[in-house]
Amino acid sequence: MFIKQNIADQFTLHCGNTLSITKIEGDASSRQYFRVKGAKGSFVACYDPIFEGSSPESYPFLVVHNLLSRHAIPVPTIIAFDAAKGLLLLEDCGDLLLQDLFGSSLQHTIPGRYREIIDILVTFQAISGQNSKIPFSISFDHDKLMFEFDFFIQHGLLDYFSPLFDQHSTGRLRREFETIAEILVKPRHFVLNHRDFHSRNILVHRDKPVIIDFQDARMGLPQYDAVSLISDSYIKLDTALTEELKAYHYNALCQNKLTAMSFDEYLFYFDIMAFQRNIKAVGTFCYQTKILKKNTFQHSIAPTLNYLPDYIDARKELKAAGQILQPLFEDTAR
Repeated sequence: MFIKQNIADQFTLHCGNTLSITKIEGDASSRQYFRVKGAKGSFVACYDPIFEGSSPESYPFLVVHNLLSRHAIPVPTIIAFDAAKGLLLLEDCGDLLLQDLFGSSLQHTIPGRYREIIDILVTFQAISGQNSKIPFSISFDHDKLMFEFDFFIQHGLLDYFSPLFDQHSTGRLRREFETIAEILVKPRHFVLNHRDFHSRNILVHRDKPVIIDFQDARMGLPQYDAVSLISDSYIKLDTALTEELKAYHYNALCQNKLTAMSFDEYLFYFDIMAFQRNIKAVGTFCYQTKILKKNTFQHSIAPTLNYLPDYIDARKELKAAGQILQPLFEDTAR
């Protein structure tokens, strides 16, 4: 209740009097969002406990927002902020998510929309900056990738899937994960990544994509964001569009001189990266379900697991890990 009062106290000047403040359902983060309606229009307020009392100059959301805005990446406009209260007031870009196009009257626009979004992604990935400053100073290095693998082991295998998983296999699986992480740490190929570039973090506003939830941007393989978009936990693209979009992303990278990989190399790293990214997502969904009791994430576990057998079948580097995880796939198939 105090958050709504703080919003009213801080943003009346920008929104107008007689505010209506309604909570917006959030995703897997500690941030809270509210739609704020007043005499001057509709806005979105965000309360982030990490921002509260911190310096705006070092707050990742503001740092990355400024960077993206300078490079014409479509993001919501910041109207105002109050670091002391941990509040931001943003442009209201509506509720239509990329995810919502599926099964709607706009279904026919999906292939063109995805190509448009990949064009934005490549513009994003072309951004460079000083290695000493965020987001360029952080990356999907070995420690980060292993943190995500270990999170999956802890909350997925040893908790959510504990009846299916032989805990004696934990050490062997972790060694396989170490090997996979080593494959993916290739700094010479790194570009800037959004980190969570999927259909729930892309709005369609005034018939244009708008990118949100970008504050965790970091360096990594260009396939990371492509995997998030194309092998999405929340929707499944048909096979023909999936393959078309991989080629479209690769060709756009080449045209912008962002990769020296051959297409076969691109596809190899796509599959290995997709394995890691989907494993990470399953760990997050299990944690949200079991620990935080957010049951809305549970139905995304099986679709995400269902991607993995194809990657495992395609790449020998994943086969040992796949054998250990086989009971999960068999359970999901049932």
